[in-house]
Amino acid sequence: MNPHSLFASAAINIGLALVTLTLFSIFKKQPSFAPIYYARRLSNGQQIHFHDQTFSFRRFLPSVSWIPRAFRVTEDEILDSSGLDALVIIRLFKFGIKFFVVCSLVGLVVLLPVNYNGQDVPYQSYHSLDSFTISNITPGSNRLWVHFSCLWILSFYGLYLLYQEYDEILVKRIQQLQKIRHRPDQFTILVREIPICSKHKARGCSVDHFFSKHYPYSYHSYQVVYKEKDLEVLLSQAESIARKIQYLRERPTANKHKGETLLLDGSREDAVKISLHEDSLQVFCEKIRQSQHEIVIKQKELPVAFVIFKSRCGAALAAQSQQHSHPLLWITEMAPEPRDVSWRTLAIPYRILPLYKIGVVLAASLLTIFFAIPVTAVQGIAKYEKLKKWFPPVMAVELIPGLSSVVTGYLPSVILKGFIYIVPFAMFGMAKLPGCISKSKEEIKACNMVFYFLVGNVFFLSVLSGSLLDEIGESFSHPKNFPSHLASAVSAQADFFMTYIITDGLSGFSLEILLPGLLFWDVIKSHTVGRGTEKDPYLYSLPYFRIIPMVSLSVLIGTVYAVVAPLLLPFLIGYFCLGYLVFINQIQDVYAIVYETCGQYWPYIHHYILVAIVLMQITMIGLFGLKSMPAASISTIPLLLLTLMFNEYCKKRFLPTFHHYSIQNAVEHDELDAKSSQMEVNYEDVINAYCSPCLRPVNFLASESSSTQPLVCSSSL
Repeated sequence: MNPHSLFASAAINIGLALVTLTLFSIFKKQPSFAPIYYARRLSNGQQIHFHDQTFSFRRFLPSVSWIPRAFRVTEDEILDSSGLDALVIIRLFKFGIKFFVVCSLVGLVVLLPVNYNGQDVPYQSYHSLDSFTISNITPGSNRLWVHFSCLWILSFYGLYLLYQEYDEILVKRIQQLQKIRHRPDQFTILVREIPICSKHKARGCSVDHFFSKHYPYSYHSYQVVYKEKDLEVLLSQAESIARKIQYLRERPTANKHKGETLLLDGSREDAVKISLHEDSLQVFCEKIRQSQHEIVIKQKELPVAFVIFKSRCGAALAAQSQQHSHPLLWITEMAPEPRDVSWRTLAIPYRILPLYKIGVVLAASLLTIFFAIPVTAVQGIAKYEKLKKWFPPVMAVELIPGLSSVVTGYLPSVILKGFIYIVPFAMFGMAKLPGCISKSKEEIKACNMVFYFLVGNVFFLSVLSGSLLDEIGESFSHPKNFPSHLASAVSAQADFFMTYIITDGLSGFSLEILLPGLLFWDVIKSHTVGRGTEKDPYLYSLPYFRIIPMVSLSVLIGTVYAVVAPLLLPFLIGYFCLGYLVFINQIQDVYAIVYETCGQYWPYIHHYILVAIVLMQITMIGLFGLKSMPAASISTIPLLLLTLMFNEYCKKRFLPTFHHYSIQNAVEHDELDAKSSQMEVNYEDVINAYCSPCLRPVNFLASESSSTQPLVCSSSL
């Protein structure tokens, strides 16, 4: 890729980003688009005040007011309104800014001049940008010791930031656990593989006997999980009918009929339809109640139960202990919060979960293999100069001035980004299969799957496929120079990743904040089925499974190329700054927070960044060897070992507190509630929290009782 292609990519992406952000600033001021751009605020009952409620020309002028507003939002405000998980995403962007600002200073001030002046004779290569990378350094040159020194400096700085972030997130997690200490999950454990009571032939009876015997002073009650598949079908049908009734009540008949007589006829027609639907809904509600009673009477129990304790300490001790000599019976862990429970996966037998996991691994592997095809094709487009030698018809692109720069600079990254967009959703669907007990664990699993998929396909496969296309001709013509050509090809991939970062940052983040898909759907809905009705907010949960792996991949790319190609680093600063602004806005106004794990995403982010630092060091060990500097390669190995030792230390110092609820914190929180006489209130509220949604009273009709007491609750005091 030549500089013209890079400039073409940058120009197109900057232009699209400016247009997109301009449209966003205009649309955000339109009251009709409030359900899209203020979905979270509207769902929380907040009133959105627009400066100009009537038609005004000012509403159609672009504005940058959302940018200073994002900068004014503090971490404490995010923590109070959205929780620690949302703050972890913002801290990831802040980490990128802090790390790559220093990397850019070192790279641009120290490494870039060294690379550019690395040879006495000007370096001849079709990769014009290689003169700014390490490939421009003469093999065996003492200038490589500058890169060696910078590698140590940047590695230690990255590890220092990682330790600092881990420590601060841990402190915030402990504070957050104290703040939300009244949540039901702090008193509750999940028990799986419950044997049937031999005397009463019921699992609930077995739970009560077991915990009454072994935890006589702290055990409070239990809630068994039931088989509810048929009931879920009835509930979905009833909800569909209830939505039809709501739509008929809300739609204005005046928009459909002209004239007073037709208006009355339309109203009568809708009234008849509403009456028929209400009768049908009443029948469904009776069926649902009968099914709920049948489930309880026939004891369609699953070997799963939520066990509630009188204290947090009792729950923590039970969750972290082996309950039975047979390790596959009475398996316990801390329960997720009620809104985070994945009720569907609790029905999967615990002993066959490994089969589900194997199936997910196979499916993810197949997706990875098939994804290699578009990645290789993208690299073929990016390596246009080499592609012309092997496939001459592509030279027709040069007939249109400037088109080749667009094709090689902008098109590959756009195609790759388009294919990548569907990957998180596919992986998230797979992550729901292995039987995770909570939605948060499903998203964490999806994060891991997406990250390693991106590392394998987007990073390694892009480097290898690009290098392969580069070296096919060079290997035959100059076989003795193969190692040096390989080193040049690896570093030459920096220009492709520059265009990728530009596209992902400028186009990706600007489309993220504009939400064009929802805009398109809203326009269609407003002119068809939803015409004249009041709009509901388009509320979606914060997609951790999509944001964290994508941003972590950018951290990895920047870290690996920090010493190899420092010209990439300024683009990453812009990437993280724009991402910070965009997701502050999205977290505050758009996305819903559907659960709170108190920062359990950070250990995985820490691991992803550490993988990036290790890959940087391994890459430099190889490059020093290819550049005939074995002393530098050998001297880098201790740095790699120190990094791995740092990782092991962090696992022992921080990780256990993220995976377990410590007895110390549990006792301290119990003492706080005991002093304020809140213990009785807390565990009494927990009893109803873990009743399955399918067993709660239905309330589709306005005439029905609004009671929220569960249909059944078994307890033993």
